[in-house]
Amino acid sequence: MGWEEKAAKAKKGHRPSLKNWERDGLCEKFPPFAEFLLSPSTNPYSSLKIDSRTGRAEERSWSLERARQKRAMSPPSFKLQAMQLDNDGSSEETTPMYPIVLDAKDTPPEVFHEQYEAKVIPCVIRNVPYGDSSSTSGNRTTFDEEKKDCDDNTAISPSRIQKEWPAVHRWSLDKLINDPDLSERGFKCGEDDDGYTIRMKLRYFIEYLQHNKDDSPLYIFDATFDEDKFAKRLLEDYTVPDYFSEDLFGLIGESKRPPYRWFLVGPCRSGTTVHIDPLGTSAWNTLLFGVKRWVLFPPHVPKSVVKGRKLILPGEDDEAIHYFTTILPRIKRRAATSGGKGDYSNFECYEFTQYPGETVFVPHGWWHAVMNVTHTVGVTQNYCSKRNFDEVWLQTRSGRKKMACSWLRKLQEHYPDLARRAKALNRRDRFVMWEDDPEAQRRYRKKKADKERKKREKREQKEKERARKKEKWGDHRTTERRKETHS
Repeated sequence: MGWEEKAAKAKKGHRPSLKNWERDGLCEKFPPFAEFLLSPSTNPYSSLKIDSRTGRAEERSWSLERARQKRAMSPPSFKLQAMQLDNDGSSEETTPMYPIVLDAKDTPPEVFHEQYEAKVIPCVIRNVPYGDSSSTSGNRTTFDEEKKDCDDNTAISPSRIQKEWPAVHRWSLDKLINDPDLSERGFKCGEDDDGYTIRMKLRYFIEYLQHNKDDSPLYIFDATFDEDKFAKRLLEDYTVPDYFSEDLFGLIGESKRPPYRWFLVGPCRSGTTVHIDPLGTSAWNTLLFGVKRWVLFPPHVPKSVVKGRKLILPGEDDEAIHYFTTILPRIKRRAATSGGKGDYSNFECYEFTQYPGETVFVPHGWWHAVMNVTHTVGVTQNYCSKRNFDEVWLQTRSGRKKMACSWLRKLQEHYPDLARRAKALNRRDRFVMWEDDPEAQRRYRKKKADKERKKREKREQKEKERARKKEKWGDHRTTERRKETHS
């Protein structure tokens, strides 16, 4: 069975109701859009903000160099203002220029923590895979060189410096497809309707990636690469950046904490739809190969606006490529003509292009969606630090009730100040922990039993259906044989 059969089986399991994965012809329509984003004349950063007082739409775009200059000129804060020039040459105070562009070679972790993470400011940190802020030797590739390498569909090869990630040299497509540890290993590329994982061997998936014509292709988004000795080597290929090394969920242990790290291999046109990361966590996403397009919305923008629910026509898909090429432009047009009224009051959105060697920091609560402009390889992790602890605790205590009890005990042992903070938040909200609430335990057990019963009934129904079809076919053949015998 070749990659075509493997991919067809995976697609049937992942979206059984979608009969034609090429129905919108986006494989042919997408290249001009991608060429525009990758063009040297296209600024990689842009924003749209609606002033609720005047109803005026302020749309701006800027280059990487300008973004870095503004970072140097302006004090970092959530109220950061940027100076832009109108068409007539006059200056005007406009929307903040997010994300802030930083460089690992001159941004110490403590600066990032105090001035950006603590203030919930999204950032792009350049050169993380090539060495952290303590590295001062070695020459890194320039932004233009990275863009050229992406256009040539090859991985970047910067000069070796201290603490360089092995992934810089190992995570190109040609290296991965021939990797003896990984090529025969199955990675998650989807889920079926019952939530079961759909996997495909990496060598088959890369062939699919290179030849498919699907509108929204399958996407490797695998969180289980630490479960066997072969895929576990991926953990040796990268190092969690110092900016994000504090992860309080680590106290719970790998087996009990929610999924939090993913190995990513995405064909062009694949991606993730707009969402907020779970349990109040923040996230970092490092790209090693290819180009991604991002959109960010601040936490105050309503979910109905971000999702574009009233703007999706009947029969239209809402995958990442449809979102970026169709739905997002509609959202922006509606916002620009809204006069800053209703749900579009104080509307803001920020778009940008991510290149190899860049790490995107998404603060907790920020809406975001991502589309792969080219084939991509990267890694992402969600985490909880002291800077976002309050939000994570509030969501974890109700979303992961049993885990929150274990976590609180670990915090009491290792971080008593955070444990006191968690208990203070509970007292403020009159929240009762799961282990102290017999009624909540009863509801949990009932919900779990009902879920298991429904799964068992569904499994039995499928078995009965298979048996019925087999029996029906047997009766049919038996009747035919009887007719042949009598004749």
